[in-house]
Amino acid sequence: MEHVISKDGTPIAYERSGKGPALVLVHGTTTDHTHWTPLIPKLEQYFTVYAVDRRGRGESGDTQPYAVQREVEDIAAVVDSIPGTVGLLGHSYGALCSLEAALVTTHLHKLALYEPPIYTTVKQSHPPDTLDRIKAHLKAGRPEEAVLILYGIAQITTNELNLLRSLPSWPARVLAAHTIPREQISVENYSFDPDQFRNLKTPTLLLVGAESSSFYKAATETLHGSLPNSRIAELQGQQHAAMVTAPDLFLREVINFFVGTN
Repeated sequence: MEHVISKDGTPIAYERSGKGPALVLVHGTTTDHTHWTPLIPKLEQYFTVYAVDRRGRGESGDTQPYAVQREVEDIAAVVDSIPGTVGLLGHSYGALCSLEAALVTTHLHKLALYEPPIYTTVKQSHPPDTLDRIKAHLKAGRPEEAVLILYGIAQITTNELNLLRSLPSWPARVLAAHTIPREQISVENYSFDPDQFRNLKTPTLLLVGAESSSFYKAATETLHGSLPNSRIAELQGQQHAAMVTAPDLFLREVINFFVGTN
């Protein structure tokens, strides 16, 4: 693992592999850079891949107090440390952070966002005591139960969940469970301002599962209407975890976008 130092002094780790144009990968909640491991052999045929450990997991630090803006600065620090132009791919909460990082990085070439959790006219539907239950499980030393509650919020299907639990990256998801409350609170407090992105001309691919919840579909449509140089790629038959449930489909869309001229 290699490291850069973020704006607040926090070391941010990433695993670098492959050869070609730079592509930074930013995972979502409850995992680390190993989230991308099954996809790396294919991606590194086309790119120099930088798979990031977001703060609070893996070899990255976790300076307090936490704020989503620190995560944005972390991603910007990684991107800005790389010579030449850089592609950036973020999933879920990592996509939200990547979106904001696109406003402050200096040499971003292309941006791909897979279902960032942005509240629009459609809200995530979950019981009002959900966060309290997650915290209670964490306090009682039951991190896996906290992860399962989060995936219920994300409407992960039973088949998707079983597949996730079968992967080598599942222990990393459980280890990162302590980050769930702060990231869930950040999502609920995040206010998307379309005016901020009016001049973001970076070519942007918005990935969304054809079977994903109305929450993620509404967020994707809102982004598409706000970003001046974006397009939507709908992943047929998929929901929020296509890199796991349909890796070939996911990779085809990602590689075509970052390698292509448009």
